[in-house]
Amino acid sequence: MRVTFTVNGRRHEADDVWEGESLLYVLRERMGLPGSKNACEQGECGSCTVRLDGVLVCSCLVAAGQVEGREVVTVEGLADFAAHRSRAHPGGACASGACGTALDKARQREAEPAGEEMRDTGELSPIQQAFIDAGAVQCGFCTPGLLVAADELLERNPEPSDADIREALSGNLCRCTGYEKILDAVRLAAARAEETV
Repeated sequence: MRVTFTVNGRRHEADDVWEGESLLYVLRERMGLPGSKNACEQGECGSCTVRLDGVLVCSCLVAAGQVEGREVVTVEGLADFAAHRSRAHPGGACASGACGTALDKARQREAEPAGEEMRDTGELSPIQQAFIDAGAVQCGFCTPGLLVAADELLERNPEPSDADIREALSGNLCRCTGYEKILDAVRLAAARAEETV
């Protein structure tokens, strides 16, 4: 089957998708987006976390056919997603599934060179920069899932308590860090966001 959906603001089609193929496989192997990691393939580790219509999901558990006509944001799209939020919703958030890229607009982007709105500038999202600044990245395998989950938390709750952070990241396992630097990074991103408001 052919699956057509929006990934990081651009319309994509995946051909010859078989019914048991996961969204994770399509993202990594068919679309060349290796950020989401393939670890447990059971939805236990969180390394493949993406946003599907604004909701966090383990992409290893989502059948590719389920994303037809929907919007996916991966770690590779966090900077653009953060830039969109700051332009379109200053001090606020996109409602889950309500602030996606319209298919017509996505088709125009695909047909034309990337414009200012979706041009890869090499800039990082605030949570990505905070992870670097706080030293929260070690081997990096869990980092993409943690970044997507932390970004969703800060969109939903710009001033999270430590308990909020721990709960939001509880589905993401890390074998290297001991989590303290990860918590520091989320706190840092929240503090920086508060300074800019």
